Order: sequence, then structure tokens, then C-alpha cells
Amino acid sequence: MNDVVINCRKLSKSYHDGNMSVDVLKAIDFSINQGDRIAIVGPSGSGKSTLLHLLGGLDKPTGGHVMIDGVDWQALKEVQRCKMRNQQLGFIYQFHHLLPEFTALENVAMPLLLANTGIEAAQKQAQAMLAEVGLSAREQHKPSQLSGGERQRVAIARALVHQPRCVFADEPTGNLDHATAQKVFELMLGLNSKQSTALVIVTHDMQLAQRMDRVINLQEGHLFD
Repeated sequence: MNDVVINCRKLSKSYHDGNMSVDVLKAIDFSINQGDRIAIVGPSGSGKSTLLHLLGGLDKPTGGHVMIDGVDWQALKEVQRCKMRNQQLGFIYQFHHLLPEFTALENVAMPLLLANTGIEAAQKQAQAMLAEVGLSAREQHKPSQLSGGERQRVAIARALVHQPRCVFADEPTGNLDHATAQKVFELMLGLNSKQSTALVIVTHDMQLAQRMDRVINLQEGHLFD
């Protein structure tokens, strides 16, 4: 597949602390195509999460551009950026960030409801997605009633329920035991294949990273294949 979903050119990010400037990302060129499986690895503090935030329009670059479906994030107003994120992207984090007062079904339906999908249609799509991750029997349970692995599977369902073009996962298995992490990872790969959704994972687990199609190392502000 060569359908470019996200493309960045000369992407840079610096942080300033008093008179000091730290260059985290230095003129990075990077593209994500439909269906890609990409792992981003590198030392702690190398800017891996910063890169994901920039690609997902959650942070502003110091220099360069990020294009999603040919549209520059920086050319959009905040309301437009939020709409684009909700329609095109999914996010999975080390900690699930589920809303504790809502059931698994309600959490998964949330992106659809925010996109003005009708309640009945949103619930049907959320139920189908929970079935995909093996949690049909748990859809009325709140996060506190679920195991760690179940909560992360709900988070994956929420990230994929609207069939985004790309999913960003930041240490998605980092808070799980090895066996559960393997199951969650297999689930993510399976859904990536089924939906042709690009999957970009930041991970410290090299065994997981090596199972992706492309492993990119971020060091000293530069990307290396």
C-alpha cells in the first residue's frame, strides 16, 4: 500500500528552560502509509512520545510541517484539529485513560458520540468492537470492575471503533504482565490487518518491536531505520 496517511517534513521540536534550549527532534522527515506497522524505539527521554504528539496534532512543532491526508495540522483551527483527530486517528496509552464513571460500552461509544453519531448506531458499533476484542460479556462493567488486560482491550476498542486511518500507541503493553501484553499485542496486530489501519507503536520491548514491519530508532533528535 502506498496511500500516505501522515507525512512530516523537516519536523523539529525544541524546549526552552531559561537560557538553555534542548533540541528534541531535528528536521525529521517521516511518512506513514495506510496499513503500516511501525515501531519507534530509543532511549528514555529521546523524544518518542513527543514525536507521537506532534504527528497526532496534540503538540505544535518548533519547525517543519505535519500533513494528515495532505492537510497541514498548523493550518487548522483548534476545533478543526479536534474534528480531524476524532475522525482520522486513534490513541492508545500505557495507562488506559478510560472514564471511570462510564461502562466499557459507553467508553467505547464515546468517540462516535463526539462525532455526532446517533446513540443507537454508536452503541451497535461499540458492541461490535467489544466483540472483536472478546469483551461482549463485560460491556456493562465499569473500568474498576475489569482486569488490567481487559481495560487495555477496552482502550483498544475505543481507539479503533471509528475505523481511523492511523492508531498511535504509546507503550500500550508497558503496564501489563508478559502473557497479557502478548495477547494485547496480538489483538492490535489482528485489528491492524483487518481494518488496514496504520499502527505506530512506541515501545521499549524489542521483542514486540521486531514483530512490526518497520523498526525506527530515535536517537539524538534523528530517526534511523
